[in-house]
Amino acid sequence: MSLPQKSVATLILLLTTLSGAGAADKPNFIVILSDDQSWVGSSVQIKPDDPRSRSDYYLTSHLERMASMGMRFTQGYAPAASCCPTRRALQTGQFPARHEYSADRTGWTAAYREQLNIPRMLKETDERYVTAHFGKWDHRYDEISPAQQGYDFSDGNTGNGTGGSKNTGGPAAMPDPKRIDTITDKALHFITRNQYRNKPFFLQLSHYAVHLDVFCNQQTLEEVRKRSPGQKHTMPEFAAMTADMDAGVGRILDRLIELDMLNNTWVIFLSDNGGRNSIPNAPPSQEHLNSPLRDGKHSFYEGGIRVPFIVLGPGVEHGSVSEVVVSGVDVLPTLADLAGYSKPLPDDVDGGSFRTVLQNAGVGEIQRRRPYLVFHQGVERKVQSAIRLRNYKLVKTWQQERLELFDLDRDIGETNDLSNAMESKTRELHSLLTDFLTEVDADIGARRRKARR
Repeated sequence: MSLPQKSVATLILLLTTLSGAGAADKPNFIVILSDDQSWVGSSVQIKPDDPRSRSDYYLTSHLERMASMGMRFTQGYAPAASCCPTRRALQTGQFPARHEYSADRTGWTAAYREQLNIPRMLKETDERYVTAHFGKWDHRYDEISPAQQGYDFSDGNTGNGTGGSKNTGGPAAMPDPKRIDTITDKALHFITRNQYRNKPFFLQLSHYAVHLDVFCNQQTLEEVRKRSPGQKHTMPEFAAMTADMDAGVGRILDRLIELDMLNNTWVIFLSDNGGRNSIPNAPPSQEHLNSPLRDGKHSFYEGGIRVPFIVLGPGVEHGSVSEVVVSGVDVLPTLADLAGYSKPLPDDVDGGSFRTVLQNAGVGEIQRRRPYLVFHQGVERKVQSAIRLRNYKLVKTWQQERLELFDLDRDIGETNDLSNAMESKTRELHSLLTDFLTEVDADIGARRRKARR
């Protein structure tokens, strides 16, 4: 006769307690990565004084719960405006300019297989760490696998197709949409098993949702259809898919509470890039899908790179809000800081630790090797770059040699280009940007690269 799920969890907790402290001196880490989720793609009001910073249709009660249990960052960024470069950047703490979207550097893949990343860093910190990656891996061109990058457990070299994405948009109701239940079940088993074994762990749970195609549970869809659509978000199936992913997040939180793990476990939620500009088969909307942000996925305007970013963990003030600029490249340095990694991080790690921000009610400064964030894409995509330094952001479109400067504190929608009015600031940021891209030999297009050399 099988025991109820809650009884199993209780039994495991009892056995864990009886077996001793084990790895209680080292924290556990869980990174939950959503796919293509807009900064306004949930019901979490990211800026407390701005109702535009949440969806006017989607309901995500568990992300709201996570935000109430921890800290939400109003200026959270994905490292890139598309899937693959962000996923590599998360693993390494590096700006994607260092590791282009496609193979264009001799010997780069071999170096990537050896360089410091999250699993290697944690295992160097303490050999007891167990690491897992479930869900969308999507490292693309060189087909490098999670196992080759040091993960003990994974789903292998997965991509969009694994989660049912063919870029046709759907929509359709189906069991286990976007493999939400499957990958969440694996994550729960991993969490529970390592808690029982007293092993510290790192888990990255990378959802296929809310990337196209649009799939959802029928019951969720029926509930969503009872609500009126919003001005910017109108598609019931997409709202249901978002809610299904949110339910998966809720199951993770529930398990951590059941096993009394929140006093030694950090959970980070973010998206791999901003939301799409359009959804196939969606009813017409009165506002842009990412409003009040400009543009969306594949763009380095805010709609393409600003994302939901929520963190909970020991000592984090419940319901706190931070206006500190934070990025996915900061995850590795932060985990190193929290885990007690004793070595200096390599010089090519671009991110910095936000531990002190988390433990100081969201106030402070992230110490990176350089005081700015760089966004860059080349090779198979339109060459585009951006740099964020304090409240100013410069966007460069290489094909037109166009520079745009924005003051994001005053103009979150990037409607007022200050490049002509503030020529000195434009030159300053442009110089910082081009110097960095030159230093790392970033791809800026064959003609421009030849001219530069």
